[in-house]
Amino acid sequence: MNLCMVSSYTLASENSAGTSDDDTVDVVMVGGGIMSAVLGTYLEELQPDWKVNLYERLDHVAEESSNGWNNAGTGHSAFCEMNYTPQLEDGSVDVSRPPKITEAFEITRQFLSYQILNGVMHDPSSFINNTPHVSFVWGDDNVDFLHKRYEGMKQNAFYDAMEYTEDPDVLRQWVPAMMAGRDSSQHVAATYMKPGTDANWGEVTRQLIAALDQNHENFTLSTGSEVRGLDRNDDGTWKVTIADLDNGGREHSVNARRVFIGAGGAALPLLQESGIPEAEQYAGFPVGGQFLVTSNPEVVARHDVKAYGLAAEGSPPMSVPHLDRRMLDGQPRLLFGPFATFSTRFLKEGSWTDLFGSLTMHNTVPMMQVGMDNFNLVQYLVGQVVQSEDDRFEALKAYFPEAKRDDWELITAGQRVQIIKDKDDKGGVLQFGTEVVASEDGTMSALLGASPGASTSPTIMLGLMEKIFPQELASEEWKAKLNRIIPSYGQTLNGNPEMINAVRAYTSSVLELDDTQPRGDNAQRVEAFRQRALGQETGQTQAHSQESDSTDHV
Repeated sequence: MNLCMVSSYTLASENSAGTSDDDTVDVVMVGGGIMSAVLGTYLEELQPDWKVNLYERLDHVAEESSNGWNNAGTGHSAFCEMNYTPQLEDGSVDVSRPPKITEAFEITRQFLSYQILNGVMHDPSSFINNTPHVSFVWGDDNVDFLHKRYEGMKQNAFYDAMEYTEDPDVLRQWVPAMMAGRDSSQHVAATYMKPGTDANWGEVTRQLIAALDQNHENFTLSTGSEVRGLDRNDDGTWKVTIADLDNGGREHSVNARRVFIGAGGAALPLLQESGIPEAEQYAGFPVGGQFLVTSNPEVVARHDVKAYGLAAEGSPPMSVPHLDRRMLDGQPRLLFGPFATFSTRFLKEGSWTDLFGSLTMHNTVPMMQVGMDNFNLVQYLVGQVVQSEDDRFEALKAYFPEAKRDDWELITAGQRVQIIKDKDDKGGVLQFGTEVVASEDGTMSALLGASPGASTSPTIMLGLMEKIFPQELASEEWKAKLNRIIPSYGQTLNGNPEMINAVRAYTSSVLELDDTQPRGDNAQRVEAFRQRALGQETGQTQAHSQESDSTDHV
């Protein structure tokens, strides 16, 4: 009896302290969204012997920001998002940012192609489909801006396929629903990119995590599990405290050599919970969104593109109006929006106390500075919140003049938390986009921010691994595996037309898209990419691939 009591006490002590060797894992990932799914997939390919635990507080993965209904699903490739190309004071248009985003999305396509070829994912049409991307404007000044944007982007091989027109007859072919019923005297223009896509990042997340859960014994998925504590142990590992929400909130803990927080809006509070000094300079500002949606087949059939307009002055980039053809839950739909909402929640399924709980002595002043410096944003949000049903429908009719109210319903999409960063020279600054934050030793890391997020997640996670796995990433073994997953890894596509076409032709064929075909003599290279992904390179294809890659790198 005494022996049993001692053994039980020892086991209980180990579990409560999180010090049992059996509980020590190599990586803990918090949040069952696209970022954790991609990172986990990389790690299982690169280091399958590592123990990886994923904790998600909801009952299913991909229910927050990664859910198809909670994001734009554009396949953000910078083809049509005009907020990435601001007009400068001298009237010129800055087109320096789009190539970086476009290249990141090309990496995403390569990453997804590898998963299809190796049976990790299935049925490409369930998560990605060809949907042309259109930038659409009206008014002389806006038309002039779009033409300058087109002229600037057309200089880059990424955008060889981009077309521009002010011709109403051509526009009626590209966007018939947007032209029907429009004032014929209105000066209208558009650009058109056939290689655009619509992507369902929720489905991508579900397929990746399902493969991890089913096929890898060192991977453990725990849903209904909320991470509530992150404490540094004496040996440098992290004690992660988890509440089992399906068991009355009963807590247990594990030790982890590294922790990644990919929890969307909840990432900031958890990063603060870790106590790392790198978290002190950040605050978060939550912005939600609503969309008008129709599933009426006759209406949906009239619009088969993603058409982006210009954002209202002072609005955040995530509020750029767009009329999108989407494939959600296996059914084509049209969505228009977003209409900004405000809530103090950091997650759609979060708490109204999230914003207040994230305020600290370090980030409160920078947050107030942002509020004072971005008063037009505050005005915009107030205007959006007080919009009536009539106001929202009139906004839709500016893009779809013949829309009928009975065909459309309002849905609430996800929450996003914009980054506020305390910069010594500028004070509090509102930042758009995403940012990887890591402790100095790389053992604690998180992803903060929003768009373009999911669309560029494989590139973002490569950047994360550079910070937290620098030695492993420098090894020949990891480099070789990453070159199988991403044929362009270690190279730059921007400025390399031949490689751009080869990579696009490869991913287009694997993902069952029809936007790019092999040209010239690159069919052999495309086949070499496929054989490399399958680990079936012959001496001839390997030599050809290495020769091509060497030339591209130079």
